[in-house]
Amino acid sequence: AVPSGPLSRCRMEREGGLFFRGFQNRSHGKIKLRKRKSTLYLSPQERTGSCRDLLGENIYLVLFTIALRICNCFLVQTSFVPDEYWQSLEVAHHMVFNNYGYLTWEWTERLRGYTYPLIFASIYKILHLLGKDSVQLLIWIPRLSQALLSAIADLRLYSLMKQLENQQVARWVFFCQLCSWFTWYCCTRTLTNTMETVLTIIALFYYPLEGSKSMNSVKYSSLVALAVIIRPTAVIPWIPLLFRHFWQEQKKLDLILHKFLPVGFVTLSLSLIIDRIFFGQWTLVQYNFLKFNVLQNLGSFYGSHPWHWYFSQGFPAVLGTHLPFFIHGCFLTPKRYRIFLVTVLWTLLVYSMLSHKEFRFIYPVLPFCMVFCGYSLNSLKTWKKAALSFLFLSNTLLALYTGLVHQRGTLDVMTNIQELCYNNPNISKASVFMMMPCHSTPYYSHVHYPLPMRFLQCPPDLTGKSDYLVEADIFYLNPLKWLYREFHNDSTLPTHLIIFNVLEKEISPFLISHNYERTAVFFHTHFPEHWTGNHIYVYERKLKGKLNKMKFW
Repeated sequence: AVPSGPLSRCRMEREGGLFFRGFQNRSHGKIKLRKRKSTLYLSPQERTGSCRDLLGENIYLVLFTIALRICNCFLVQTSFVPDEYWQSLEVAHHMVFNNYGYLTWEWTERLRGYTYPLIFASIYKILHLLGKDSVQLLIWIPRLSQALLSAIADLRLYSLMKQLENQQVARWVFFCQLCSWFTWYCCTRTLTNTMETVLTIIALFYYPLEGSKSMNSVKYSSLVALAVIIRPTAVIPWIPLLFRHFWQEQKKLDLILHKFLPVGFVTLSLSLIIDRIFFGQWTLVQYNFLKFNVLQNLGSFYGSHPWHWYFSQGFPAVLGTHLPFFIHGCFLTPKRYRIFLVTVLWTLLVYSMLSHKEFRFIYPVLPFCMVFCGYSLNSLKTWKKAALSFLFLSNTLLALYTGLVHQRGTLDVMTNIQELCYNNPNISKASVFMMMPCHSTPYYSHVHYPLPMRFLQCPPDLTGKSDYLVEADIFYLNPLKWLYREFHNDSTLPTHLIIFNVLEKEISPFLISHNYERTAVFFHTHFPEHWTGNHIYVYERKLKGKLNKMKFW
């Protein structure tokens, strides 16, 4: 019942006055209101943010990026350089299935570390324990793993630019990164340069840049240290970045003593322990690598280029049709991105001092360039649609051609060898000799069968002989003479020969006299070069009567 009467009304007024006075007093302080959980009460920005539950980004963006890189992986069916097999998968296969396999001279000289191959060896070991170590899984699972890591790096670049600028600029940088033909060509390959690039992008996400909300000195320095352990030259792009961080840091001694030194000690110790286990002795492979490639410059044995090659050919080719947008973006970006441009130029200058040059060496600075390209696209008004169409179409065509057509024969021929191993009733008598420029094809990681195989050797001269020639050089001086001298006894002849078509005419007398017949042809490239031809031929020795068991090295 509601009280009535003068006394009751007076009491209510008094209590009401006390209530409103109390409310007025509380209103001077902060009042915490219960937050509505329904998305109907969220702003558009908060509504999109509510989906961010994977890697700090919208789950649909994350899934799209991963799906794109998986497609990227399956749409790259060509070979690039021997190191994507011989310095990773072949080593991993030898580590797990050591009853057969092959290690190149770099491992006997201890120029390479086991840290990177150990990643793939772990995958191989798990597949082996599960009884799922089929040759196709051994080929594709490592590449899919690399594709996943590259997708994470792409997302980290997008997140970083969103922090430093805004979502619009971040989207254009992300677009440039995803449609780069060279990134498409390399990011799913099992190259140390690919892992170096992935670690560089993720480390940049934690690097202390003005406006970054994710800076963490321990995290970024750990990733940089790991990149250097995997590939010692990874330190080159980071020298200006590390120097900038040190210069701007207020507590310089604390940065070195409590962050850089502990991180360096842990990662170097880890590398030493891993290499001690597999080499059987303490080895500092990072020093051996730098000594061979930088101090002694013995990498020139595998080819040399003029000092300006990166500026005149290498860098423009890697950037492709992004180049004009990169140049345009250099004039638009704020001052805080000047360190990115310094990093790119510094890396190009340092690598220009080395005589042996390759496109993949400068791959780690490509993401830095995408920042400038994204800025350029963001600034365009009238020609934006035309620019986007040009970038997308030109890079797509180049990516598909290099990924599906150019230099695919050396991988396709491995499927022929797989069929020889798994579908041949006379496999115990089979043997293969690859008479091609050395390391043209993968090896046991793409066969996964103890088939006797041989290829032309090409280790560099470490003794300083002026007239030194490798086995491959001696062979190509006079292929026919070399074959007759090497296989003077028919019992040593391999059952299968694999050659480029340019060699066929040179050795046809040998092929005819020893009953070799061409059984398969594989397209390789539209751009033959010296002893690398357009096609790869497989020759099989056809003998009358019962085959005798052959001896083959």
